[in-house]
Parts: sequence; structure tokens; C-alpha cells
Amino acid sequence: MSNNEENLKVALAMSQAVSHRIFPARVLDYLESGATLLNREPMTEFSSERSLALLAEAQALVTGWGCAMINDEVLHAAPNLRYILHAGGTVKNHVDKVCWERGVEISTAADANAIPVAEYTVAMVILANKRVLQVGRKVHTLRTIVHAEEEYPDLGNYNKRVGVIGASKIGRHVIRMLGQYELEVVVADPFLSDAEATALGAAKVTLAELAATSDVVSLHAPSLPSTLNMINAELIASFKPGATFINTARGELVDQAALLERIQQDDLFAVLDVTTPWDLPSDSGLFTHPNVLVTPHMAGSLGTELERLAMSTVGEAHRLARGEALKFRLPPEQLDLTA
Repeated sequence: MSNNEENLKVALAMSQAVSHRIFPARVLDYLESGATLLNREPMTEFSSERSLALLAEAQALVTGWGCAMINDEVLHAAPNLRYILHAGGTVKNHVDKVCWERGVEISTAADANAIPVAEYTVAMVILANKRVLQVGRKVHTLRTIVHAEEEYPDLGNYNKRVGVIGASKIGRHVIRMLGQYELEVVVADPFLSDAEATALGAAKVTLAELAATSDVVSLHAPSLPSTLNMINAELIASFKPGATFINTARGELVDQAALLERIQQDDLFAVLDVTTPWDLPSDSGLFTHPNVLVTPHMAGSLGTELERLAMSTVGEAHRLARGEALKFRLPPEQLDLTA
């Protein structure tokens, strides 16, 4: 990278709908204050005459959801391309590994996208320990005052144990945010050292201990072949009576049948932002059981939070224009771990 790239030439690549949601005019104005935007309309493919002309000039692609695959053919049409700056989390669906092989640097907004997921998680942890979800449902069902403490004498957050599975970007944000509460936070992650866990504000424990001793268990592991059904029947059976399980990761990480079976024993609660399949059958017990709150994959960036993704990506473009290194560079070995 040169010491000064004020004329960094940037092109957008994503669906039209995503471009209009994430990159409104004011954000594009800000992008243009520190870089050269070749066209305000995104490329939705890489084969048209217009797209080929943009690729021939672009030094950086700002990508978003719906971006076409950037493969060897695209790189051949983009001889000056040096950076791919993604306004989202994973780039698995549109960045071929050949990009790294050709020396293209990749950046993502995964860290920015982790913030609302962590906020959602922490909110649910606090509500779960306070038994707000359960008491609220009873109030609506009975249509009268419910004596919360008589129903749930263990309610409250003071000195409760919260277990975080996976010290991912989201998991780390969750641990840091929980630090402002008088909670005991534990974490299970085979790649995290005891010292790293302590620095984050948690104690490292085994997955088995976390499952058996936590009042709230929150899942933040990546979706990999090795993590398929990692929350298995044996682990689910070990959850404390009265515990709450939160999943904002991926549905396939959980033995959903075993989870429902345990929930139907009426001593486990669940907050599920992800399921398998994503759109559950209308007669699923996860919809009908009062111990379950299902939300439609809304923990991640939505609404006003989308602009944070854009601003993170614009910040990367401006760093490059100033001759600085990328702050959120994605090395190839982290591709499968970044959601």
C-alpha cells in the first residue's frame, strides 16, 4: 500500500435493495469525502458492459448482501483491484479463495454486526434471569396480577451464572457487556486461554461444567462441520432445572428435537433467534410451548443498525485513502469462523 491513496477508486457491488438500505445518499456523500466513488449505483453482476468498465478501474470493491461471486474471472477483469471491503459479516458466499491467493486484502464489518447481536443477547439474559418473559406470558394468559416472586422465588440477576459458549466476536462483546452487571460469567471455548478469558472478564470452564451450572446458557459458536449438533441431547439433559438457553448462532448447532423434548418437561426455557429450518412448521412445539420465545433472526443488524455496517466499511476505505492499514482485515484462515 502506498503512503497516500487519496484517489482510491471504489465501486459498489451488491443488490439494489441492499445498496439503498445500507448506503443512503448521506453515507455515499461521506464515502466520497475520502475516496473516489466510481458510480453510486451498485454492480449486481460482473458481466455487463457497465460492470466491466467499473471493474477495469476499481481499486476497491465495497460489497454487501447479494454480491455476485468474485472469482478468477472477475479478478481478470479487475486488474487494479486490491481490496474487498464487505459491509456485512461472512464473505463465504461471494469471495472466492483465489482472491487471497492473488493478494487482494479482504475486510468485513463482522465486528460492527456483532454489536446488535450482543445487545440482543444481553437484553435476553437480563430478562430471563428476572423471569420477565415467563411472568409476562402468565399476565397475558390469566389477565390478572401475577405475584412474580411467589411464582419464581429465584428470580433476579444478582450473583446468577451466565455461560457463554464460544469466544467469537459476538461472544466477546457479550462477556464485556455483561461485566457491568453483578453476574458470574463463565466461558467455554477450546481456543481460548485462561488468561484471555480473565482479561475478557470471565472464567474459563469446560462445556460440560458450563451447561450443568449456568442459569443462562448463550450460544455463540461458528457453524462448522465440527460444531454440528454440539449442543446435543446429553448436554441439554444436563442443563439446570429452570435454566434458559439462548441461541443467536445457528440452528444446526443444536439437537432441536432433544431441546424441545427437554422444554416439554417444563423445567427449561429457551430464547431462539435461529432454528432448523429457519422457517419452522406452523405446528412446531417451539411455537406452541409457553417456555419458548422464538424471534425471526432479528438479533443481527436491522433498521438503524445497518448504517453501522456501512460506516465501518467507509471507515476502512478512508483508512486506505490515508495510507493506513485495514482495521478489520480478514485473513484466509479465519474465513470459516467469521459470521
